[in-house]
Amino acid sequence: MDKDLPPQVYSLENGFAYSHHPYGSQIARPDGPLLMQDVHHIENMAHFDRERIPERVVHAKGGGCRFEFELTDSLSDITYAAPYQEVGYKCPGVVRFSTVGRERGSADTLRDPRGASWKFYTNWGNHDWVFNNTPVFFIRDGLQFPHFIHTQKRDPQSHLNQDSDTSTFWDFLTQNVESVHQIVYMFGPRGTPAHWGDMSSYSGHTFKFINKKNELTYVKIHVRPVNGFKCLSTEEAKKLAGSNPDYNQAKLFRQLENGEKSKYNCYVQTMTPKQAEEFRYSINDITKIWPHSQFPLRKFGEITLTENVINFFEEIEQIAFSPSNTCIPGIEPTNDTMLQARLFSYPDTQRHRLGANYAQLPVNRPRNAGCPYATLFSTGSKTREQALGNFDCPYTLSNFQRDGPQCLYNKGGEPNYISTLSKTSLSFKNLTDDSLSKKFAGVVLDEEAKRSLIQQEAERERHEKIINGKINEYYYKSGLSELDLEQPRVLYERVFDEETKKIFIDNVVDHVSLCLDPAIKARVTQYFGLLNRDLGATLAKHLNVEYQPLDLAGYAKAVGISSAA
Repeated sequence: MDKDLPPQVYSLENGFAYSHHPYGSQIARPDGPLLMQDVHHIENMAHFDRERIPERVVHAKGGGCRFEFELTDSLSDITYAAPYQEVGYKCPGVVRFSTVGRERGSADTLRDPRGASWKFYTNWGNHDWVFNNTPVFFIRDGLQFPHFIHTQKRDPQSHLNQDSDTSTFWDFLTQNVESVHQIVYMFGPRGTPAHWGDMSSYSGHTFKFINKKNELTYVKIHVRPVNGFKCLSTEEAKKLAGSNPDYNQAKLFRQLENGEKSKYNCYVQTMTPKQAEEFRYSINDITKIWPHSQFPLRKFGEITLTENVINFFEEIEQIAFSPSNTCIPGIEPTNDTMLQARLFSYPDTQRHRLGANYAQLPVNRPRNAGCPYATLFSTGSKTREQALGNFDCPYTLSNFQRDGPQCLYNKGGEPNYISTLSKTSLSFKNLTDDSLSKKFAGVVLDEEAKRSLIQQEAERERHEKIINGKINEYYYKSGLSELDLEQPRVLYERVFDEETKKIFIDNVVDHVSLCLDPAIKARVTQYFGLLNRDLGATLAKHLNVEYQPLDLAGYAKAVGISSAA
């Protein structure tokens, strides 16, 4: 035991030592009943009954570790976001890797997209990247997401999952043809990654980066493993799902225990507002990529997986990510409706899982709120005071959020509104530098408010009229067009070699064969036939169904045309 730390003593939750046998109970007589006064017994049983928190609605199965980020190239020309200014800046973090649709007890080698969520404990606050291992997604309408996830879960009547019948899975996808780009990725090699440490991850969404001149740049973020993106064959993934369902977590844990530290390079793709106006697709459409030939990757950082967590529940199960934490000063969300929906949904599910004050849990608490977690593991400090002394945080967190269940830090006597009476002075930070002011204390003059709105609105309205005109975003479901088939067709026909095409076909046939509805099975062949007629015919032959090729208009008519309103 470390001589600088006090000894560990078995105690009650109130802190007082308990000297009886931890497995023994107070009873009324040698063969008598238990006593209600046995606080130790009641405390243990009551806590045991409440040990399990709700699993994540999505990304329930996962694992992770700690990491370190280093800024290798400044992004100050496109954003004033503090962590991306000074070359050499480093900060610790925790990453969680996961499958998307399955349950917490499922295998982590199943065919599915993978989530990769990165929490950066920066000097200015917590900054999250909530990414997937494919650069696109199944759908682009935020309100559609709950319905999509329902089709990935167990049937409401039989309570059986996709291992028994894939009908609902394919029924949804074939009604929403924009999903085909993600499906080509998912049923290719990337659907079964070999190791989280050798797996790419992508923002998918477009974000707005704003620099100190208030200039806008659209950005997508890529995280690419130094060793390349390694994948399992379908046979390997299936075998491991049965023999070692925690394969990826075990591999990551053991490699870090042995001192093997996976590394990644971090890149941005950038697009000017003018380029966005001229781009063939909407930048708000997460089912599309930006071609690298037009928008090359620009490196800005490196990530190294450093060490395992000390306690899985505390640091992985309780960690809470959100795209809203991506949007720190200098980074803003776009009008991608999937992103906009996630800005609400992610923090809301954390409030459900962990409570209203989930951000006060040590693993979710920022450094500048006096976080005893992010500081201890990255500095070797043994106390909160030592840890805080090792970081140069430019300011201490303060806001007006108070009370609620499990409130650990209620900000003492600080006022809970903008006060002129308080002895403690609340300052406001300038967005583009570290200067402080009292600029929000006092009255707001009407003329100043109107002038500020007019200045903000004019150019935004002109630009976004062009950007948003490429996709319906009013009270409408986004519409399908031939544009939705172009990129996945290129991926299948030109990017996949003959061996990869064969693997892709085998994977689709393997999954669709579990579909118990013959009509859905036949529709799947037409769905893929929209990309490539030979592909549709090949799938039909393997699935032993009749193939009736359709163009997009014929397919829409056959499936049914819905009103967008």
